[in-house]
Amino acid sequence: MNPTEAKQCILNANTALGIELGSTRIKAVLVAAADGSPLATGGHDWENRYADGVWTYRLSDIYEGLSASYASLLADVRKKYGMGLKNIGSIGVSAMMHGYMAFDKDGQLLTPFRTWRNTSTGEAALFLTELFNYNIPQRWSIAHLYQAILNQEAHVKDIDYITTLAAFVHWRLTGEKVIGVGDASGMFPIIAGTSAYAPQMVEKFDRLISDRAYPWKLRDIMPKTLLAGEAAGKLTAEGARLLDPSGVLVPGMALCAPEGDAGTGMVATNSVEKRTGNVSAGTSVFAMIVLEEELKKVYHEIDMVTTPDGSLVAMAHCNNCSSDLNAWVKLFAEFADMLDATLTPDALFELLYKKALEADTDTGGMLAYNYFSGEHITGFSEGRPLFVRKADGDFNLANFMRTHLFSSISALKIGLDILIKDEGVKVECIYGHGGLFKTAGVAQAFLAAALGVPVAVMESAGEGGAWGIALLAAYTRTKKADESLADFLTERIFVGEKGGQVLPDAEYAKSFEIFIERYKEGLAIERAAVENLKI
Repeated sequence: MNPTEAKQCILNANTALGIELGSTRIKAVLVAAADGSPLATGGHDWENRYADGVWTYRLSDIYEGLSASYASLLADVRKKYGMGLKNIGSIGVSAMMHGYMAFDKDGQLLTPFRTWRNTSTGEAALFLTELFNYNIPQRWSIAHLYQAILNQEAHVKDIDYITTLAAFVHWRLTGEKVIGVGDASGMFPIIAGTSAYAPQMVEKFDRLISDRAYPWKLRDIMPKTLLAGEAAGKLTAEGARLLDPSGVLVPGMALCAPEGDAGTGMVATNSVEKRTGNVSAGTSVFAMIVLEEELKKVYHEIDMVTTPDGSLVAMAHCNNCSSDLNAWVKLFAEFADMLDATLTPDALFELLYKKALEADTDTGGMLAYNYFSGEHITGFSEGRPLFVRKADGDFNLANFMRTHLFSSISALKIGLDILIKDEGVKVECIYGHGGLFKTAGVAQAFLAAALGVPVAVMESAGEGGAWGIALLAAYTRTKKADESLADFLTERIFVGEKGGQVLPDAEYAKSFEIFIERYKEGLAIERAAVENLKI
């Protein structure tokens, strides 16, 4: 779309806006509603904080971040098209899945927002998994709620509403307490193919806590679930001012159901159909595989969630991915600055990542754990970033970088082996997106080798989850009668695009197998670090 066409598209409000609150960045993307073409982008960096034993963001962080990301988008619109932004066709909000936000009847937050990163709900998660015969990970909202009950936290009796970050922001923009089914499936189990919370499990939970005499039932305090394409409310005057304090943005525009970052990742990579999957790799890393049938058994390592249109998905989620890797690259950047080297961050990442392609098959005997926080797949409630090497190993830059890149996907590999090797789940291709794949052909090649599955990275997925939720907003507004989400994506957005596909490489596969065995054997080293290096 040329600039003249794009400007006319904006003037006519034939647009969709997607905002995603990620772990380290809030991103806004404005797209053409007809084909999803990105028209403008904006963003705002933010960070979670560890306060009183909880990984959290303050409400002020959320509100300020929303308006800052929208302001950044406006600046891009003005720069590209010489105009402001008054009307938008439709809007969608996405955010990190899971976690716990609890509010009283006056809409006041009862306890600091507990993000997905917290691993303090082990007792509750284990008990509920056994009660439901359904895996309930520590990140899930229901695990946080039940752990608060077990801990006899005073706020529980005052709960009127619990929700996720995306659904909270949507509530503030529209006044509607609703949630997309994909995000909801990270709060509480959903019946596959529907948008309904599993009723038998809801009843079991209510019976479980009946002796507590709380003045609420579970279904009454959770948001209403919606499938992709269903109306989810309109922007209120208060919501418009929250996004645009200048008052230029007008209220009244439609919003799609709020979704989690897992769902928007599936949309952004056109992987909502069976036998497709995607890996989102940034601060955390997770893989979503759309299933043809239920798994044979319950696995603590595998979440069962849904696509935004309700299809069953197996999810392997790891809390840690690129944070430790980024910290090492930052160290190299400091050294480059000392030498007055004129390297952009992207150029430095590319140099270091591509150096990893030259590593020895055994990576010089090096070992790394990227555990900034706990990692449930390997059994850790806390983590310590750790690098270890043998005295006689070949300690060079190529081996060092491959070690850290391998480490970033090792916990994921352990989880996905359950699906691919143990359950025999068929996957034709995995689509990668997120910062880890920004340097073409490196992490992509290593992941393909680790999983034994082709991995593709689509150029059109470069805007990530913010683009994905913008597409869901466009779908909600423009979908034709009986047009499925898969048809909308394939026939109107991606139009035959397959992405640059990399096949598993035998040498990299052998290298990863050597590394992953060392990784498993060395978990005792990481455990000793957690036990002896206090934070």
